[in-house]
Amino acid sequence: MATKLKNYFPIIREREEVLAEIRKSGTLHRRFNSWEEDKQKEFLDLCTGVKGLKLLYDGFFKEVMSPEYVPERLGDFLSCMLGQRVRVIRAIPTDSTRLANESALLAMDIVVELADGSIANVEMQRIGYLFPGQRSACYSADLLLRQYKRLRGSRTKFHYRDVKNVYTIVLFEKSPQAFHEYPETYYHFFDQRSDTGLEMELLQKYLFIPLDIFRKNPQNRNRRDAWLTLFSSDDPDAIVKLLEDYPEFKDIYREGYQICLNMEKVMEMFSEELYMLDRNTERYMFDEMQNELDQMRSHLSEMRNDLAETQNNLTEMHNDLAETQNNLVETQNNLAETQNDLSRMNAKYEQAVKNGVVLMRSLKLSETEIIDRLCTQYQLDEAQAKEYL
Repeated sequence: MATKLKNYFPIIREREEVLAEIRKSGTLHRRFNSWEEDKQKEFLDLCTGVKGLKLLYDGFFKEVMSPEYVPERLGDFLSCMLGQRVRVIRAIPTDSTRLANESALLAMDIVVELADGSIANVEMQRIGYLFPGQRSACYSADLLLRQYKRLRGSRTKFHYRDVKNVYTIVLFEKSPQAFHEYPETYYHFFDQRSDTGLEMELLQKYLFIPLDIFRKNPQNRNRRDAWLTLFSSDDPDAIVKLLEDYPEFKDIYREGYQICLNMEKVMEMFSEELYMLDRNTERYMFDEMQNELDQMRSHLSEMRNDLAETQNNLTEMHNDLAETQNNLVETQNNLAETQNDLSRMNAKYEQAVKNGVVLMRSLKLSETEIIDRLCTQYQLDEAQAKEYL
């Protein structure tokens, strides 16, 4: 049965055609059967036009937005995002600059050099990490230093004015909680400014785009919104309306469906995305747990300090017991309540450690790795860590 998108792109295949091709190959059939039923449906909906394409998948994005073959497309996208005309010159390898093996945790990541020498990094996260500002600042600093070293090494006479802007553009499929405090805003641009009004070019710029918030707000008000709709929506009605308003996007979608004709390639791409989503979820859970443990550790420290202070006060009050008998009873009650709270917090901490062990075992870590992580994350010695096993 023809879908709305198939009416636009006859190249789209029917569901039975896709399944027949999968069955022809033992490798593809085994891979398809290894997916959960909902993931199988998601894959078939993508290939048959029931749902729109996932153009922010790394495999799609780097094909249809290739800096080498269609730099004008990426240039137009970046121009709309940054609010200024830019022109893409070339792609820059990212493997050597990605921090702490984070390349495996991103759905899309590309770095390009612009005509004025500036560098733009565009990435999409399926699940936004904690501390997005700190993380982006570190990566931006890494790219800036990389540009500086390249210029310093290639010129006999180096000037700092030769170092150009570094733009870090992060799109979130599911954005961190902080962005939801601005439920009608999906475009957050940051640069460094003085509190005195003094102007100075400090080179590092940041743009954060929460696509989940964008999808909840009126769209297609301008070309920037059109680009975000193209990359974030899988609703056929929205895509058809977009292609009618911006017919130049039809070529991008047509090329995406051309990729879908290569079943081995598109299944490999889909498998990689499932793997990345699992890794994102794993990383997010660890970050959330670590953040919770840090807060609990801080709270425990405060409570221990409060308890010590209360005990000191109690000692002083015993020196004048006759005059402070009433206050002593009240203080003892407070002390008992504090000790109960401390016991409950200690119990929660113990349970958090045990939960960590269960999680790490579910990830099939060895006992040695689990002990090492327990010692590092919970500040235990080896003997204490072994007790939790």
